[in-house]
Amino acid sequence: MAVRFRTAVRQTVQSLRQHPLVGPRYHSGNPQLQTLCTWAVAGFEAIRIYYLLDEDTLRVIRILHGKRDVKRILERETRV
Repeated sequence: MAVRFRTAVRQTVQSLRQHPLVGPRYHSGNPQLQTLCTWAVAGFEAIRIYYLLDEDTLRVIRILHGKRDVKRILERETRV
């Protein structure tokens, strides 16, 4: 299961690198996360990748399961 998940994350990130605008914006009150986007990990739809776009760079901020308190976790994000 862990190997399958790791492979799915890698494939999803690779896909996002090719099509970074596919993910919808995640609306956050944190000004550092104005351009934060989100996309589900392929095959693990309850787990989402939260990423920022900076010109031609895609930075993965977090990978979180939907049952976590995503809003609280992201609002406290300071390592952007």
